[in-house]
Amino acid sequence: MEVDDEERQKQSAGEGEVEEERENERKKSVVIKIPSYQEVFETSQAKPPPSLFRPSSSFAEAFSFIKNSEFYSTPPPPPTSSSQSVPSQVNSASRPSEASCSSSSASASVPSSAPSLSVHNRNAILVSHRQKGNPLLKHIRNVRWMFADVVCDYLLGQNSCALYLSLRYHLLHPDYLYYRIRELNKNFKLRVVLCHVDIEDVVKPLLEVTRTALLHDCTLLCGWSLEECGRYLETIKVYENKPADIIQGQMDTDYMSRLTHALTTVRHINKTDVVTLGSAFGSLSRIMDASMEELARCPGIGKTFV
Repeated sequence: MEVDDEERQKQSAGEGEVEEERENERKKSVVIKIPSYQEVFETSQAKPPPSLFRPSSSFAEAFSFIKNSEFYSTPPPPPTSSSQSVPSQVNSASRPSEASCSSSSASASVPSSAPSLSVHNRNAILVSHRQKGNPLLKHIRNVRWMFADVVCDYLLGQNSCALYLSLRYHLLHPDYLYYRIRELNKNFKLRVVLCHVDIEDVVKPLLEVTRTALLHDCTLLCGWSLEECGRYLETIKVYENKPADIIQGQMDTDYMSRLTHALTTVRHINKTDVVTLGSAFGSLSRIMDASMEELARCPGIGKTFV
């Protein structure tokens, strides 16, 4: 019996040693990997969402889905008599090939910055082929325009251009304006973003357009109708070679008019009060140095309670 107990103790001791060896091997096989600082930093950075921008080749293609809606109706055919009284600028716009042939090879390959425009194209707005089908073109009546291969939407001069953007289109493609401005590079001194406000809730999308225009040194012009947008393009083209003092306000040279202009900017001071103060003190410096008691002696000048 004692022999059997010793054998059992040896067997149990052997089994315990085997289990300890297995446990040690199991601990050695478990490896805890500690990530490096670069891996932790990369995983903590928020990845930007993928861009959904898919630019359209033309204005008509971008808004082609409107024809499939229930609100679209086929326009009536134009009358036959209208072909005799079509303006010359529309004829030149509808036949870009004839205009390009008459101006030799200059209009056929107009560079992006347009450093040298021919005499035929210099007095006209060059419209990109992207704008085919844009109803804005119907409202450009006082200035000639024609299609040409230009990077911008509307080439208004040698150093000025314009990009057309509809807020409704901006909601569908938020990255469109950024990519179009990036295509212009630094080739133009005046870069106008002509924004057509065609939606009701304009606060958030107009804020995004304004931020993009300011960050890329662009001038933002907002029009609430296509007629207004066309008028902006016509005005910029007409005043292309005009000096800046034309749009500046006229200021009188006499001292009393300048004193009236300066003092009437203060609230509750009208032109009669300016005459009273001017006759009492004689100059703006004396009015500024006058005390409250001296000003109160002037008729019409005193304490104002709101």
